[in-house]
Amino acid sequence: MSRIAYVNGQYRDLRDASVNIEDRGYQFADGVYEVCEVRGGKLVDFPRHMARLERSLRELRIEMPMTLRALDVVMHEVVRRNRIGYGLVYLQVTRGVARRDHPFPLRPVKPAVVVTARSLNFSKNQATAAHGIGVITVPENRWPRVDIKSISLLPNVLAKQQARDSGAYEAWYVDGNGEVTEGSSSNAWIITTDGRVVTHPIGHDILAGITRDVLKETLAALQIRLEERPFTPEEAYGAAEAFVTSASQIVMPVVRIDGRTVGNGKPGPISMRLREEFHRFADFS
Repeated sequence: MSRIAYVNGQYRDLRDASVNIEDRGYQFADGVYEVCEVRGGKLVDFPRHMARLERSLRELRIEMPMTLRALDVVMHEVVRRNRIGYGLVYLQVTRGVARRDHPFPLRPVKPAVVVTARSLNFSKNQATAAHGIGVITVPENRWPRVDIKSISLLPNVLAKQQARDSGAYEAWYVDGNGEVTEGSSSNAWIITTDGRVVTHPIGHDILAGITRDVLKETLAALQIRLEERPFTPEEAYGAAEAFVTSASQIVMPVVRIDGRTVGNGKPGPISMRLREEFHRFADFS
């Protein structure tokens, strides 16, 4: 079956879909994106994703390309046309097409919109979670506004590739204070030996993850103590458990950090319980 994309008002076969060569997203990474989990053909936490999208666009002074209702229709239609039961839907909005020049276009241009969707392998993700993943730590080298979900992701790409080259799954950034901020495409968490869940506080130095946000509600409902504070790689090495969160991985246990075994080297009970309970607190639309 051919994959279908939505590109600036048209649903096109992915092989024929294209954007203008002077789209500022292509030339300057001048745009933002969102990724929603699809589960049972429904979008998970769509309202939260749209709220973050609106914030990112405001921060970059890009106009909303259409109403939230219209975006809702388009994203659901892309999911439907691609027959996605379990997977991801990707939305990208750029400033639009204009003659190449660093400042914003002198005349207003229409923001460009692309939506794609693809299936994920549920059994494979479950098997990965059952074994756990490894992460490495890398120096923070991104711009200081990673709270904006910008499509400018080259440092993240290089960090992820470094992890892969090292036989790990993810890379955790460590800032100038020697503290873990987040992963290259995820939020980072540890669980202390006395059962406290720790993650870096929200600020300009991390992305406010939607999965992170929902997990906070999950923790509260399960009466598991949460501490939003920085932690160091050394503290993480000695943690009882660790995990990452993202739309594609939900709660993914971490069993190795920089080659060091976390806990007993197996996914921990709290991490696995959070993974199992998460969708009870998520929104489906």
